[in-house]
Amino acid sequence: MEIRPILSALLRSKTGAVLIAAQIALTLAIIANALYIVDDRIDRANRPSGVDEANTFFMTLGPIGDIPDKEAMQKRDVDVLRAIPGVLDAAWINQFPMTQNGWNLGLTTTPQDPNSGIGGATYFTPDSLTKSLGVRIVEGRDFTADDVRTVDPEKGQLRADSVILTQQMAKKLWPDATTYVGREVSLGAGTDAAPMRVVGVIDRLISPFAQSNDDAWNSFVLPVRHMVGVGTYVVRTQPGQRARVMRAAEDALTKLRNDRVLVANRSADEIRARRYQGEKSIAGMLIAVTVGLLLVTGSGIVGLASLWVTQRRKQIGVRRALGATRFDILRYFLVENAMITTIGVVIGIALALALNQVLVSTLELPRLPLAYLGYGMLTLWGLGILAVYGPASRASSVPPAIATRSA
Repeated sequence: MEIRPILSALLRSKTGAVLIAAQIALTLAIIANALYIVDDRIDRANRPSGVDEANTFFMTLGPIGDIPDKEAMQKRDVDVLRAIPGVLDAAWINQFPMTQNGWNLGLTTTPQDPNSGIGGATYFTPDSLTKSLGVRIVEGRDFTADDVRTVDPEKGQLRADSVILTQQMAKKLWPDATTYVGREVSLGAGTDAAPMRVVGVIDRLISPFAQSNDDAWNSFVLPVRHMVGVGTYVVRTQPGQRARVMRAAEDALTKLRNDRVLVANRSADEIRARRYQGEKSIAGMLIAVTVGLLLVTGSGIVGLASLWVTQRRKQIGVRRALGATRFDILRYFLVENAMITTIGVVIGIALALALNQVLVSTLELPRLPLAYLGYGMLTLWGLGILAVYGPASRASSVPPAIATRSA
């Protein structure tokens, strides 16, 4: 097929072609970045936490006034929770992953440098988080009773002699190392630095804030009994027992004492859903925008193609009378649309990259992978073919005599 006649026809009706090309360019720029953001948000919402989420829940009990027997209260609560049928383990813990509220302190391998610290989510417990959270030790060991230190926040700073790191935290502290157990790291820097020995490394444990970058797995665990009146407990159950155990645990702990109230009793699934509610809402909104843009663009292509078919009935009839087949007419409109779409796609690629640059600087997103541009191009080419096929098919089905007479 000759391209020159198609170009000549487009130049005579360039306003419509320019509008459709501009619409395709804008659509490509938006949907490529929108789908990338959707994918990023969904990946973020589905990131593993390192916790046995299907079988864990987190309870918080707030004190009413002063709690004089904090240590005894914590120990008794844990014993009561462990005694509930269906419980694998329970532990007092200062914070829980993805709750968006917690501790974040710094570790350093050069305590003499006050600016050398690497921040990380700071978990501490006198119990075993590997058993109660289900985190996996990949090097070294879990804490023992000899590791645990009791810290009264009213009398002294947080201190420990040993620490368990996540792999991510360990790699940031010692980028060139392959093993970490036995190494020394300090909590804080300067004169307040507290040296600790690494006794274990866990696969991963996401922070309470679950940041969008790799810092989300910058976490470490200290064997500390924190003498506070707030009861915060993690409970891990046997598979399928969590809902029943949650009710039993709430009932058991609220009946133990009358000087505290239940603040929260949430499953890990519920905590994850709350943390990533915003990401999922953004993803849903962007998907709706993408679908809307594709529908509008497709409608525009259908409308323009239908208009051109009406305007060119005489030309179509002449070509049919001169021997053009129905396929020739159909191919003409398909090629014409492909040319307009290609022009729009080329402009859209430049717009998409420019828009991504703005998003990189404002939302701290990585640069747009070229695959999303490829998906967008294929989508719009396919949309163009589907949108123009109906009007083109109707044009090719008009008999030569009727087309010529109706002109």
